[in-house]
Amino acid sequence: MHPLSPEMLLDYWSLDMLQTNVLIFLHVLGALFLGCVVGYERAYRGRAAGMRTYGLVCMASAALTVLSGLSTTWYGGHGVTTPMGVDPTRVIQGVVTGIGFLGAGVIMKTGLNISGLTTAASIWASSAIGVLVGVGFYSAAVLMTLLAAASMMGLARLETRLPQRPAIGLQVLFEPQFVPKEGEIRAFLMAHGFDMAMGSVAVSCKESAIEWRFVAVAHCRRCGTPMIDLAQNLREHPGVHSFHISHARN
Repeated sequence: MHPLSPEMLLDYWSLDMLQTNVLIFLHVLGALFLGCVVGYERAYRGRAAGMRTYGLVCMASAALTVLSGLSTTWYGGHGVTTPMGVDPTRVIQGVVTGIGFLGAGVIMKTGLNISGLTTAASIWASSAIGVLVGVGFYSAAVLMTLLAAASMMGLARLETRLPQRPAIGLQVLFEPQFVPKEGEIRAFLMAHGFDMAMGSVAVSCKESAIEWRFVAVAHCRRCGTPMIDLAQNLREHPGVHSFHISHARN
């Protein structure tokens, strides 16, 4: 049968193929939900990756996994042809690996601020959409495209409505010979609605001047003092020579 014959093309939209596309859609929809649940936990704790990043990565992984297990329904249900010993799943593996490197190139880190994670995840998700189209799962590809677009546009608004603990990055340089005390810094942050994330603390010393770098997480969305007011209060804190404050999320 010719690949472009009407009978062959109609097989892509047969009842069995539509049922397979619905099955894939249910998989990616469930994966998106579960990824968002994990992403919200990270976003609530002020981590760099949030609901959109985790949702897109989880959804793309599910799509690539489920279509690999349904190879007998590829190409309109005509099975997988392997001329000259070529394995189509290896092609998918190569696509995922290559797009992964491409996504890594858009991730930028400046100090404690990370950007580009959601962009990298969306690039990877788009590769999964392309694979779905390539093997003939057109309906699932269209639905996944709508889900990815909705994730990019809608989940950001949803995150702003849910309880969160925003994080900021601080680099504090103290006066020469001044020895900062952790308890005093913690008390200062507590008074302004922040907790010091101990796993983020880095201490350096240059020419008898000590510098601290750490992430501070707000008790809740509206509990933390605004960065401008916090900067003014930190400027007046004893022993502080200079400092740098920035958002610690993407």
